Amino acid sequence: MTSPSSPSLKASRESAALTSSGYLMLAAMLAVAVIAVVLVLSPAKTGATFVVTVLCVLLFILIAKGFYMLQPNQAAVITMFGSYMGSDRATGLRWVWPWMGKHKLSLRANNVISDRIKVNDLRGNPIEVAAQVVWRVTDTAQALFDVDDYRAFVNVQIEAAVRTIGSRYPYDDYEHHEVTLRGNNEQVRSELRTELINRLQVAGITVDESNFTHLAYASEIAGAMLRRQQAQAVVAARKALVEGAVGMVEMALDMLSTKKLVELDAERRATLVSNLMVVLCSERDTQPIVNAGTSAP
Repeated sequence: MTSPSSPSLKASRESAALTSSGYLMLAAMLAVAVIAVVLVLSPAKTGATFVVTVLCVLLFILIAKGFYMLQPNQAAVITMFGSYMGSDRATGLRWVWPWMGKHKLSLRANNVISDRIKVNDLRGNPIEVAAQVVWRVTDTAQALFDVDDYRAFVNVQIEAAVRTIGSRYPYDDYEHHEVTLRGNNEQVRSELRTELINRLQVAGITVDESNFTHLAYASEIAGAMLRRQQAQAVVAARKALVEGAVGMVEMALDMLSTKKLVELDAERRATLVSNLMVVLCSERDTQPIVNAGTSAP
């Protein structure tokens, strides 16, 4: 037996709504009001006058119910009896038939700083991560109809994206052989933004900017990782020091041989190399001992 496949979500797409300028309808409403007042004040009271007056009052109420105001970077999603009729992005006083629903959405940029969450990096080390994200609505129909609460949806997807990127790379690498969260900020930030855009496009939302605002080892391993970092730093410094010292010793021996200042046998060359390495690699200042030769018996 084959189970029936679940129906896929039909993505909504924003379209322009058929709305009118509120200023024109305001002029029409005032004209209807003037006509009604004139008819009420008219001395001739007939049945036709009464009917026209009632129609003017009803029309006045009908027009008055259809006004709404849109600020810059604000949109209104128009619905009628549960059907999407389009979105209005024109600013100022607007008008639509009163039996149509008007749901206002902000198109402005929103700045969100997520809570600090604990994530295991690529090597399994627990780290604490928090991100700052700038997002905005680009498709009002998707934001309103394709997700239940697009603001809550954004917060959940930010946390999911931070966990995904945080577990994709190690926190640090002193050998500089891998992409790390701490050492490759531009690449990691770009991947975080791409991950967020892919997750939020179903809600008609895009991400303008994203970055990590907090990145550190979790408190339970912070001390141990600090000691490891210090040890790795010492090893790296020692390695560089030894490499430099070997180069300087080699240069000194070559110069002595080239200029023929002194002839050294194998034993004295070894002694010279040992003394130079001690001088160059020592952490403390060395105290030279001058050998003036042996005294005569």
